[in-house]
Amino acid sequence: MIWTAPGAQAAVPLLAASAVTPASVVPESTQQAIGYPSLFLLVLIGALVPVIPTGALVSSAAVVAFHQTAPFSLAMVFVTASLAAFLGDAALYWLGRRGMKSKNGSRWLEAIRARAPEDRLTQAQEKLAAHGVAVLVLSRLVPAGRIPVMLACLMARWPMRRFWRGNLPACLAWAVTYQLIGILGGSLFDEPWEGVVAAIALTLLISATPSLWKRVRSAR
Repeated sequence: MIWTAPGAQAAVPLLAASAVTPASVVPESTQQAIGYPSLFLLVLIGALVPVIPTGALVSSAAVVAFHQTAPFSLAMVFVTASLAAFLGDAALYWLGRRGMKSKNGSRWLEAIRARAPEDRLTQAQEKLAAHGVAVLVLSRLVPAGRIPVMLACLMARWPMRRFWRGNLPACLAWAVTYQLIGILGGSLFDEPWEGVVAAIALTLLISATPSLWKRVRSAR
């Protein structure tokens, strides 16, 4: 799932730069050698510090891979993104558990709580109690749903292994979803940079939809 913040879109061009650079100048092997580690690090950091639009990064990487001739490029994007998301979530959950056990808490736990509004947390707790792991799987596909559900799991004192079992399919589904968005953008345009722009616009629109809908309902 994407978690955006004002100005966070600036992280996207770091990965998508190869889409606007002629292949004759930067060989595909060089693009891959730079692109996959960059994608891994940015998604990992985005899971720990949820201000990077990781979904847009995955979609942009998928556009670039779609236009490459090297085999298994799209598969590498999928493996890289899903592994980084899983490890980042696992690390953040572990840090949150440490904060729950500590008398003084932790800055990581406070950061998780700060990004889980009370109404969203209450909904996450109710759904988690009713549906269990299924809610965790879906949380990464719902904009702004990952952190409230993770905090609900922490408050329910889920052990690490139970969280991992639910989070693994969640990360796989998340990577597939945003990679398909990138493939769609890549297939609609001949130039990779055009597909990157389309993919970023679509992913950011998806992430902004809940906030816009909430504002519309409040206005009514």
